Amino acid sequence: MRNTWTTLLACILVLGLTAGVAEAKQGHGKDHENKQEAKISDRDRNEKSSKKEKHDEIKTNSPVAVTDDTYVESKDHHDFKGHNGYNGLLHAVENTKDKPAGAVIANLLLTKYPERLTPEQVTELELIRNSDKALTKAAELLAENGNVTDAVYMQEEAVLADVSNLESYKKLDVFSKKAGRSSGMKLFVNGKKYNAEPINRNGTTLVPFRTASEALDAKVSWDPKEKAVTVTRNGVSVKLFVNSAKAYINGQPYSIEQPASIEDGTTMVPVRVIGEALGANVKWEPESQSVVVYEQPTTSEAL
Repeated sequence: MRNTWTTLLACILVLGLTAGVAEAKQGHGKDHENKQEAKISDRDRNEKSSKKEKHDEIKTNSPVAVTDDTYVESKDHHDFKGHNGYNGLLHAVENTKDKPAGAVIANLLLTKYPERLTPEQVTELELIRNSDKALTKAAELLAENGNVTDAVYMQEEAVLADVSNLESYKKLDVFSKKAGRSSGMKLFVNGKKYNAEPINRNGTTLVPFRTASEALDAKVSWDPKEKAVTVTRNGVSVKLFVNSAKAYINGQPYSIEQPASIEDGTTMVPVRVIGEALGANVKWEPESQSVVVYEQPTTSEAL
């Protein structure tokens, strides 16, 4: 998937660059015709020379070259000189952090020159390549170019890059709606969307207990006699009873505002109780109506 989106993004960036070059050439052609009609003065020549020097400087320092074809190794494999090789890529990626081009350049460095990178550089480049901000901007580029479905896939990568960033879920919902995908309440566990739809009852969010528990690699069991569900993970056991505010965490009584229930044959349980008891963070993103469960620490408000 990573190779696919980096290739696609590189193509979009190159197409944008090509369009800019074509427009510049068109303008240059008109200027040339006008200059043929009149004699160029010394001042005109000086201005032209100055513009050319500035253009060359921008071209030399610009980090827009983001494809394998643009960055070419020197003849000596161990001597990468100029802005077209390894050192040029390192310089370019420093100027394009949190931008789509930065993600592509970081990927090029990691794939083309892994033997030349220190462990610290690898870690930093992986962070740039997987930056949720860069991926979101890339998704926006895709959407602007009419590739809404690809924008959805790209934004899904952004969500996975930082599962705690609620803004990423908002963006994903925007792109999904543009792509004609269904809306409504959604369940995300560690950045992955599950088809099971949550429900809201009296201000408490309920989710299918088996889906949520197995997504967190927890063991689940059902006691038909007691009508009780038990979720166990990492030595923590949570037991809830259908249509009862009674619950137990590691055998200790625990009160819940909204009891578990059975909806259309599916047992629904309060997501906050299950998630937090098992050591996960649980948050609610209202604009996209997303229930977000993840295992990374956060300072944001819980559901």
